[in-house]
Parts: sequence; C-alpha cells; structure tokens
Amino acid sequence: MAQTEALFRDDAYMREGAARVIGINDRGGIVLDRTMFYATSGGQPGDTGRFVREDGSIIQIAATVTGETKDEIIHVPAAEQVLPEMGETLQLTIDWDRRFKLMRMHTACHLLSVICPFPITGASVNEADSRVDFDLPDASVTKEDVSARLMELVNGGHPVFTRWISEEELDANPGLVKSKNVRPPRGAGRIRLVCIGDEASVDSQPCGGTHVANTAEVGEIHIGKIEKKGRENRRFRIRFGPPPAN
Repeated sequence: MAQTEALFRDDAYMREGAARVIGINDRGGIVLDRTMFYATSGGQPGDTGRFVREDGSIIQIAATVTGETKDEIIHVPAAEQVLPEMGETLQLTIDWDRRFKLMRMHTACHLLSVICPFPITGASVNEADSRVDFDLPDASVTKEDVSARLMELVNGGHPVFTRWISEEELDANPGLVKSKNVRPPRGAGRIRLVCIGDEASVDSQPCGGTHVANTAEVGEIHIGKIEKKGRENRRFRIRFGPPPAN
C-alpha cells in the first residue's frame, strides 16, 4: 500500500483540503496521497468527517485507521457509501468540533504526566472522559490537588510545539519515554517530540498525536476520579468543565 503524507503531523489545525485517491483496499478503505485526517494511534481515536467528490456527491468517513505501518492511513467510509475512483481528486473536511476536543484532551493527558511523573501503563483519549493509568505507589494523591495543579498549567498559557530528534538522541535520553510498555515506532531515523513550555521547560515526550498550540486552549478540566486498578496502579479520569460541587 502506498504511503500517505500525514499533514496533521505538522499542522494539527488544518481542517480541510484536497487530496487524490491512490488506493482502495479490499474492504473499501480509501487511501489518499495526503490527508489531515488523524489515524487511530497512541490512545487517540482517528478522525471522522466527509469527502466531496468531483460530481458534488459526499462520502461520509466513519473512522481513520493505520494499516501495516503508521504511514499507511486508511479512511473508512460509513455504511452504504459509493466509493471514489482511483486518481480522483476529493475535497476533505474533518469533523472539527470532535477533533478539537480530542486535541484539548490529549494535551491535558500530557499535562497530567507532568504532575504525576510515574510510568504510564495505559491511556485512552476521548471527547468527554479520558484516562491515564500510572504505576503510582503513593495512595495519598487526591483528585482535588491534581485538578488544581492541572489548571495552574492550563492557565499558564504555555506554548505547545513539536520537534524532531534522531533515534540516537532518544537512546541517549531514555527518560523522554514515559510509557512503561510502549516504545515510539523506530526505523524512520527520527522521533517526533511534543514539547510544552518555552524551550520545552514544562515537558517533552515522544508522541504522534494532535495537540493544541497553547495550554490555555485546553480550557477548564478536572480529575473526575482516581481508581485503584492494582496494588500500585492508579487510573486518573480527566473530564472537561469545573469539578462537580460536593
């Protein structure tokens, strides 16, 4: 399967654009020469949206996933959609309201990993309720304290940006990887870092997802609950809005 230029890696705010069909797999998945649709990876769901064909008809996209590699991006049409022709140029539009919520949530997960500098054992980014699991032996951590510290980082208005390092640089700085069990994909010769703060003063970690450009865009968030999932495993649930009144 041909590779797709992943536009979201350099510009998470690109909402629409044109692309050419370069493949259709045996399950009807559409492959394009370029796309701003994020493909499911790293706990973040893939984008939904729509394609407009040259004749004006619409193809609704229900999911975006990766194939055998991260560079193989497959757009999955909703049921009973007419497929485009090979070589056809389509106009792409992502479901921006959904994507922006995911960008805000994914950035909030990074901020949580700053406040809780413990090995991450799992994560899932969703529109309303996300989770991050940590190996956290300290049972005294409270959702109120973590929520307050999260909002300090949000209100700090820290820039969020990406930069690339070599695989050798990552090997020399293993502490950049916060996940206990998952390692960044290798083989391309470079690793994408998501950095927060001037000169990455707040955080820097490998990540292929989409994020807001400034922590202030995350908006009001709080920890809804902290669940015990094992002797040392704690699950933090992040939710939008202010904490509920007691």
